Amino acid sequence: MQHNKLHNVRGRIQYISSREKQENLYAVYETVPAEYWRDLAKENRADFARSGTAGTCIEAREFIIALPKYMTGYDPEELLRYFTESFKRKYGAECAAALHHNKSRTNYHIHLIYSERQKLDEPVRKIASRNMFFDPDGKRVRTKKEATDEHGLLPGYRMVPKGESYEEHLFEKKNPIFKQKNFTENAKEFFTELINEQLPEQLKMRIFPKNGPYLPTKKIGKNNPHAGEIRKTNQLKDEWNKCINKARARGVPRDSLMRVKQELIVKPVGESVQKSAGRREPVTFRTILAAGVKILTVMLKELQREGPQVWAKAWGDAQDDFMKFCKQKLTRDEINTQRETGKGKAR
Repeated sequence: MQHNKLHNVRGRIQYISSREKQENLYAVYETVPAEYWRDLAKENRADFARSGTAGTCIEAREFIIALPKYMTGYDPEELLRYFTESFKRKYGAECAAALHHNKSRTNYHIHLIYSERQKLDEPVRKIASRNMFFDPDGKRVRTKKEATDEHGLLPGYRMVPKGESYEEHLFEKKNPIFKQKNFTENAKEFFTELINEQLPEQLKMRIFPKNGPYLPTKKIGKNNPHAGEIRKTNQLKDEWNKCINKARARGVPRDSLMRVKQELIVKPVGESVQKSAGRREPVTFRTILAAGVKILTVMLKELQREGPQVWAKAWGDAQDDFMKFCKQKLTRDEINTQRETGKGKAR
C-alpha cells in the first residue's frame, strides 16, 4: 500500500477518474461534489502562503490499495463504495476514489484520495479593524508606508479597508490524527481488515506490524535490479514467520517471541551494520536470518514432549538460558554432521 502527498488534488482526481487517461477504469466514487476539492485546494494554498513555510503545499493525501485478484469478481461500484465509505466513517474524511487495473491487468487497485480537513458549517471571516496591507505573497505588512509610495500601492500589494473581511476560512484546521507517526500503519491494518471481510478464510491476508515478532516481506517492483536478492530474503522471512505462527499456535507469549526476535535478528543485524560502517549487507542479513530460523526451529522442537511447567519456564524466567542451550545444541549438531560427512568422503 502506498501513501502519497498530493500537491495538485484537483488534477490528481481528474487523472484517476478520466476514462480517456485510464484504459482500465471500473468505478469512480466521491463523498462530496467537485467544488469541495476546489475550495480545499484554494484554502490550503492560502494558509501555506501565509505560514511562510518552505517547500510545496500539501493539498490532500492519497492511498493506493492493492486488491487480491479474487476481488475482480465483485461488483466494482459496490466494492469501491464499501472501501470509501468505510474510510470516511472511521476517520471522518471526505474522499474521492477510483478503481483501476494497470495496463497489463496484473494489479487491481483503488486510488483513495482524502482530505485532512473538515468543512465548516458556516465560513469564519476575519474583519479588518483598520485599513490593512498585504504583500504579493499574501503576508500582512505592518504599516501603510511598507506597501505604498507617492503613486499609491506598490505593484502586487493590496489593501483591505476597515470593516471588510481580510481572511476567510471554509475548513477546520488539519486533523492531527493524519500526522501521527503510526497513522499509515494503522490505516494499512484497517484496509487489510476490510479486504479480509470480503474474502474466504483460505484467502485472508495477513499483516505484520513493525513492532511485532514477525518480519514483513518486501514487495518486488517491476524491473527491480535487486529482485533476486529480495526474493531470497523474502523466502527466509517467510520461514521465520511460519515458525512464529507455530509458536503462537502453541501458546508462546508475544513478549517471549519479541525477546527471541531481538536476540536472534535485531541485535545481530545492528552489530553487522555497525561493523560495515552503516551499510546493510544483503548476504550478511540473510545469514543472520537463516541462523535465526534454525535456532527458533530447535527451540520449538526441544519443547514438544515437555510438560506445561517446563514449557512455561523455558518461555519465561529461563528463556535466555533456554535460547543459549538451543544455540549450543545446534552448533554441536552441525559440527557432528560435518564430521560424519568428512568420514563418508574419506571412505
